[in-house]
Amino acid sequence: MQGEVGEDLLSLRLSVGSAYHFEPTKKRKRIDEPNDKNIMVLLQARDRMIRFGCNRHGMGDDKGFQLVRLLLLCATAVDRNDLSSSTDLLRQLYRNVSLSGNPIQRVTAHFIDGLMARFITKNSSFYSSIMADPSPADVFSAFTSFFLASPYYQFAHFTANQAIFEAFEEDEHWNGGCLHVIDFDVSYGLQWPSLIQSLSEKATNQKPISLLITGFGKNMEELSDTEKRLSSFASGFRNLFFEFEGRLRGEKGQEEIQVKKNATVAVNLVFYLHTLKNYSDIYATLMQINTLNPSVVTLVEKEGSRGNHSGFMSRFMESLQYFAAMFDSLDDCLPARNKERLRIEKNHLGREIRNAVAVKDEEEKGCRYEGLETWKTAMERYRFEGVRMSSRSVSQAKLLLKIKSHCSAMDDHGNGTGFRIFERDEGKALSLGWQDTHLITATAWRRSS
Repeated sequence: MQGEVGEDLLSLRLSVGSAYHFEPTKKRKRIDEPNDKNIMVLLQARDRMIRFGCNRHGMGDDKGFQLVRLLLLCATAVDRNDLSSSTDLLRQLYRNVSLSGNPIQRVTAHFIDGLMARFITKNSSFYSSIMADPSPADVFSAFTSFFLASPYYQFAHFTANQAIFEAFEEDEHWNGGCLHVIDFDVSYGLQWPSLIQSLSEKATNQKPISLLITGFGKNMEELSDTEKRLSSFASGFRNLFFEFEGRLRGEKGQEEIQVKKNATVAVNLVFYLHTLKNYSDIYATLMQINTLNPSVVTLVEKEGSRGNHSGFMSRFMESLQYFAAMFDSLDDCLPARNKERLRIEKNHLGREIRNAVAVKDEEEKGCRYEGLETWKTAMERYRFEGVRMSSRSVSQAKLLLKIKSHCSAMDDHGNGTGFRIFERDEGKALSLGWQDTHLITATAWRRSS
């Protein structure tokens, strides 16, 4: 499906763009807000879509082009503050999508919700009914389900961990078996069990290994849970001494990180930099990291050109193409009616789509998705140089796809019609892609000499 949708999007950039003139100066000044009657009609259409989606087929696979065209027309109308056209197009769209239909219907349903929230604005009492965040338990459940079902997060974690492990091995002649990882967004800590296991397999009675993880998180409860999970996991391995230091993101003194003396220092930036509000914060972070004198900095980010510098329609179409690939890839991982898949799409991917589309002040949610070249320029500006990804990293990534690719054909080189591994930037970057769309890219960096 993604190949066809990708071609559709390319042609629609011209056809829809020329018809609706995407220049910012063509926007109408909103003088009024959607009235409650129109909003109620739309909410009823949305409710019917949610309740009866399993029994509705709407537009079939061969109608994907028409569905995407309607969605882009609707996005244009919402962006231009055209209340009449927006109401009509939103109603049409809700009638033709399904949360349990084919991938393009499913992803479109979440984009419609984002447009609906942007249309009625935060001032409406109905806004929260669409944009309400799932509970922390539901967010964690969706994240872990996605982690287990798809190679997406595992590729990011395993590739970063391999670079950290290799940096630790290179420093063995002076680090005394000590590794200090500074994780700027430790989240639930799911990245670290594989590194703990790799280190434990290397450790011996004569040469034990000490691992300290300084992890920054959103709240103390999450950090406490992460510490318990990782400490419990690490306790099952001999000759490995594990410590976890939880720190709150944004707390006073975050810039004062004490590195462990005579240890290999690794800084982990997996899905972190894009969350920062502006380039000043990004550059300040990179300057701080440089002062830590790390042996390696691992950087993994989602691919895209959806930074705050571009206009809404440009970001919208980039996001649609990206998430169409994401939803298509889930079709390879889980059955259409699978409850875990619905949970992932609603509470993880759908939540991200709604926030990206609905929030008008883009800096409020971060959402700074950039391509490899942008991050490369930023790293090099602050005296980091790229490290070539090892053959072990490449082989590990391709092995992961062989294990995780359920339906897609896969050849001996790790290439296929579904998930693929791309070696880029003369071997200094590894990207996970779905067909020809790059999803995430992993790189490793060290201070320039």
